[in-house]
Amino acid sequence: MTPGLPQNTLSLSPSQLAPQNIFEKNQNSSTTCSGYCTRCNSLHTFSENNAGKACLELMELFRIKQRIDLESPAHKADPRFSTDYLFGQARGKMFGILECFDVTGNKVILKAFSGQYNGIWEVDGWAPPLFQVDAFEDLTSSIEKKIKSLGREMECYPPDSSERKKLQRERKKLSQDLMKEIHGLYQVTNFRGETRSLGDVYTGHNGIPTGTGDCCAPKLFHLAARKNLKPLGLAEFYWGKENKSQTKESETFYPSCREKCEPILGFLLCGLQGTGHE
Repeated sequence: MTPGLPQNTLSLSPSQLAPQNIFEKNQNSSTTCSGYCTRCNSLHTFSENNAGKACLELMELFRIKQRIDLESPAHKADPRFSTDYLFGQARGKMFGILECFDVTGNKVILKAFSGQYNGIWEVDGWAPPLFQVDAFEDLTSSIEKKIKSLGREMECYPPDSSERKKLQRERKKLSQDLMKEIHGLYQVTNFRGETRSLGDVYTGHNGIPTGTGDCCAPKLFHLAARKNLKPLGLAEFYWGKENKSQTKESETFYPSCREKCEPILGFLLCGLQGTGHE
C-alpha cells in the first residue's frame, strides 16, 4: 500500500481568488482539467492524451473481476471492495488514471477513486488521500459523537423552543470548526516541489466545499509530484449507479469538477509548463 502522505483553513486574500470567467478561456476539447495559478497569474491546463485508453482497460478489469482490490488474488479478495457496492444505495463513483513517466523514462500508471470506497480511505494500488488517515480519524471520532449527541438532545425540545435553537447553534458551530480542522490536515504538493495547506492554495470565491481535495485529479497529481513523476495524461470516468442529480452515468468520461478541483488544480499543476501542458 502506498502510505498516507504527511499533512488550516485560512481566510482567503483577494490575490488568492481566481479572476471571474478565467476558466472560460484557453479551453479545448482535449483538456481534462484546469486551474488558475496565483503564482503564475495564468490558467494551467492538462490534457487526456492516452490516459483514456488506460481507463477503458480499467473498466474492463472491473467487468471481469467485479472488485477494485485488483492487487489481491481472487481467493483473498475483500468483499468490501466489490463493485456491487457502486450499484446500490451508495451509487457510483469517479475513477481516474494519470499516465506518467518516471525518471528513467519508464511509463507509470497511477489510479485513484474519489473520496472513500465503502467507508475506506486507503486501498492497495490506489492513490491515498491528501492527509494521514490516523490523524483524520483521531480528529473526527470524538467531535462527531458530540455532534450526534447534540442532535439527539435537540429532539427533546419543540422545534421553535429557545433550548432547541441554542443547541442547534452549538451544533452548527461545532460542525464548522471541525471542517476547518479537517481542511488543516490536507497538504498538497506541486511540480515545483512546493507543499501547501488546502486553505493556502484554494482560489474559490465562496469558501472551501466539503470534499475538496478528495477527487481523483488532486490525489493523482499530488502523488505524482511526491514520487517525482512526469505526468503525460489524465482521464476520469464514472462507474456505478447514476448519481442522485442524474448528471453522471456509468462508463462515461467526465472532466475534473469545477467546484472542488479547479480552485486547487492551479497550484497542483504549477511546474508542468514546458512539458507539453500549459
